[in-house]
Amino acid sequence: MPNEVTRYIKKDVERELWTRAAGRCQFSGCNRLLYKSPVTQETVNIAEKAHIYSFSEDGPRGWGPLKFYKPGLNQISNLMLVCHDCHKTIDQDKQGEKYSATLLQQWKQEHEQRIAIVTGISPDKKSNVVLYGSNIGEQKSPLCKYEAIEAMFPERYPATENPITLSMSCSHEDKTPEFWATESSHLNKVYEQQIQPLISNSNSVHFSVFALAPIPLLIQLGSLFTDKTSVDVYQPIREPKTWKWQPYPDGFEFIVNQPDSFENPPVLVISLSDRILPTRITQILEMAVSIWELTVPESFRHNDMIRNPAQLSQFRSTLRKLISLIKQKHGHDTPLHVFPAMSVSCSIEMGRIRMPKADMPWTLYDQNNKLNKFIKTLVIGDTNDYS
Repeated sequence: MPNEVTRYIKKDVERELWTRAAGRCQFSGCNRLLYKSPVTQETVNIAEKAHIYSFSEDGPRGWGPLKFYKPGLNQISNLMLVCHDCHKTIDQDKQGEKYSATLLQQWKQEHEQRIAIVTGISPDKKSNVVLYGSNIGEQKSPLCKYEAIEAMFPERYPATENPITLSMSCSHEDKTPEFWATESSHLNKVYEQQIQPLISNSNSVHFSVFALAPIPLLIQLGSLFTDKTSVDVYQPIREPKTWKWQPYPDGFEFIVNQPDSFENPPVLVISLSDRILPTRITQILEMAVSIWELTVPESFRHNDMIRNPAQLSQFRSTLRKLISLIKQKHGHDTPLHVFPAMSVSCSIEMGRIRMPKADMPWTLYDQNNKLNKFIKTLVIGDTNDYS
């Protein structure tokens, strides 16, 4: 084993280093292209090969475990491709405490893994990540892009580094008409600004939707996307806490209960996460109604029931047939009162199956825990009035 090693780095090592880094600075957060000028865009090599464990024993990070194998200093595992500025930043930490060898190894690994994933993406796997959050009662709805990206992998990959955020911060409580009017108007506006141009400019655009909001707003969001747009809707699962899909639950099914009479105004009760008793409906509407119910077996009736995308497919199919049957029995122009207790994903999918020109208007209600009753929220249908 030679005692002395020069700074010369073999051409095959340098070539592999450039390939692994995809010609970008591996300092976390920099990502600068290293084969052209950032000012003039002219081709120029601005890359430097930084040692993780220092080439000199008295360097910022010393030799570490390579003290007894100095040829390893110039091997691919000990080198990072960086720009001059980041190289200077790393090495001015003379004690190697802030920019330790462990941290630099982590950055190198993360950068190279990201490059491997992104460059391996098939064009038909790219998806625009959409985050939509709104206040639910007194609770905020935090959404994390990293959790979303993890849930999509490996079926889909983000089309862009940053997600499309449709959320807003509203000071009104969800028991007030102002809350629903403000949130609904904002949702329409940001959809037109951020989503519609992507749909208009591409025949193959795809979206992955992650949302936490009151059910009526989720239904409205789905009605904006419609089922003509390629969309994957995700569900927050509580146990285990994740957005990633779980195995299909055995014995799961949807059940449709029809009213005894079709003479009265129709009401659609969706009792999936909880059972909605008829008395809670008549208390609000104060009239005789024909109640249609979509539900599931009691053992599945809880807020963690949707765990697999096949359940959403069943939901869409069942609900399409049910809406069609209600229209046949009550007429296409008769308003449908909707009282929902269902998951995030089902709420969005309900909106997506709506046919704007063929379906009856939907009047949506929401359970308000402060008032301890359902309240009227939005109307989706022939009117532009969402109050």
